This record gives sequence, structure tokens and C-alpha cells, in this order.
Amino acid sequence: MNLEDIKTVLILGSGTMGQQIGFQCAVSGLDVMMYDIKADMLETADTRLKKLAKAYMKAGRLTPETAAAARNRIQMTTDAQKAGERADFVSESVPEDPELKARVFAQFHDICPAHAIFTTNTSSLIPSMFAEKTGRPERFAAFHFHDTRTTSIVDIMPHPGTAPEVVALIEAFAVRIGQIPIMLKKENFGYVFNAMIMELFKSAQTLAANDVASIEDIDRAWMGVMQAPMGPFGIMDSIGIDTVWKVTDYWANIVKDPQQGKNADFMKIYVEKGELGEKTGKGFYDYPGPVYAAPDFVDSKKKNS
Repeated sequence: MNLEDIKTVLILGSGTMGQQIGFQCAVSGLDVMMYDIKADMLETADTRLKKLAKAYMKAGRLTPETAAAARNRIQMTTDAQKAGERADFVSESVPEDPELKARVFAQFHDICPAHAIFTTNTSSLIPSMFAEKTGRPERFAAFHFHDTRTTSIVDIMPHPGTAPEVVALIEAFAVRIGQIPIMLKKENFGYVFNAMIMELFKSAQTLAANDVASIEDIDRAWMGVMQAPMGPFGIMDSIGIDTVWKVTDYWANIVKDPQQGKNADFMKIYVEKGELGEKTGKGFYDYPGPVYAAPDFVDSKKKNS
């Protein structure tokens, strides 16, 4: 299969990243089929896609006309057969559970055309953990996106059984949809950026879970020293606290680290309250207009002293 043969992209999972990946593909002129198991999840995705389109327009990346055209290229369905039967390229963004991902890929292996390339957007797992269960391991790799509103970086991580020509095609596809591919030479938990950011999250969670400093002051320290627009807890809000908690909890169970377990319990409090971050309007901060975004957030204590 050649790059020009990729015309229809199947998005498995309509959460935050599924929405962003699907919209970026549609913006690039591709037809997109977005699949999820529940209609209400797709309804939520539809609402958020409209907000995403506005964000692209506000940034000057789209006009109202091109944004509408992109949205019109996206179809949504809970019908797996309809979703997969014409797919040329598959991007999976279901929860961070290797057994769940394996089941989903196995299901769509029986539905999708033999030429379709399968990719996973997992942020913490490696593709060899479930490559064989995809049914087409030679046509499978990790293709991991970050927040498409703010960056064009994507990670491409093959497993030992990924065919070289498939890796090259995924790289070409990344460029086609306006992304900057970061090629991994070998499998690595956390990829490149995430391997670094998860250590930051772990440190921030440990400081908060042990009541060393407040969430605001932890973010204030990072933002003030690094001159960054947000701190680790603001970043976790933008990703989704539930997503970060799942990763934290998964590794706490794998490495049996008591502090990791304590960090997972700290994050779970927010998950159980449904305070998942920006997408629910409340997490570590309230949205829209989180306090960390105020021009004087870092300097506020100096002014009040």
C-alpha cells in the first residue's frame, strides 16, 4: 500500500485524543470514521469537536469554512462493522489496558481490510505487549499523539515484528497530516516526551500526596523557574486526570512501589468525584479560566506579601 491509498481513517475510541486525532486527519482532507461503544460518548465527542474546531479557528489554523468541511468528513457510529469495513488506517485510543486493547484490535482485525495499518495511541504501553493479538503484527506499531491544539509532535514506535515498509508508511502519513514524527529506534516505555513528563508527574504527585506543598505552589514553582505557561497539575488537567490516574495506577501495580500506590490513591479521589480536568470543567483547577492562566499567578504571593 502507498501513502495515496490511505483515504479513510478509523478512530477507535472517541475520548479526548480520539477526537483530536480524528479532527487532525479530517483537517488534512481524509475521511474519518469514529467508533465508540456507546452513543452518548459519541454525542459528547460531537460537542467537543465543535469546541476543537473553534480552537483551531482562534489559532488561525482554520477558517469557518475549512473547519466546517473538516467536521463534515467525520462520521460517527457504534456499529463496528460499518466503522471498520472501509478503513485504510486505524488509530486506537481506548483506555490504557493491554488486554482491552488486544480485544479491540482482534475484533477489528476480522472487520478491517487486510491492507489496513493498525496503530495504537497508547501513552505508556509498548506495542509488543499486544502486537500478536492484533492479528496483523507486521502491520502494527505505536503512533502516539500529544495535544494537537498546541503541538505537532508524534511518536512512532515499531515493535520487533513491524515491517520496515509499514514504519516508513506511518512516517509518511504523519507528515501528510501535518505532524512532526519522532522515530524511536527501539521500544521504550513512555516513548520520548512522555518518559520525561511522567517523571515530572510522579514528582509532583509525590509532593502533593505527602502534603509537602499545595498543588498551586507546586505548579507555581515549575512555572516560575521554567517560565512555562502551566505546571504539572495544569498539564494533568489538560490530559485528563482519569488518563493520568490509569497510567499511575497501572505502574503502581507493576512495580509494587508504595509511593506510586499512594500517588494513585491521591489521583483516584478526583476520578471518583468526576473531576477529570479541563474536559469536565473541574479538576485540580476550575475551567474555563483556571487560576494558573492569570498573568499574575506566579507573582501573586509576592504582591500579597
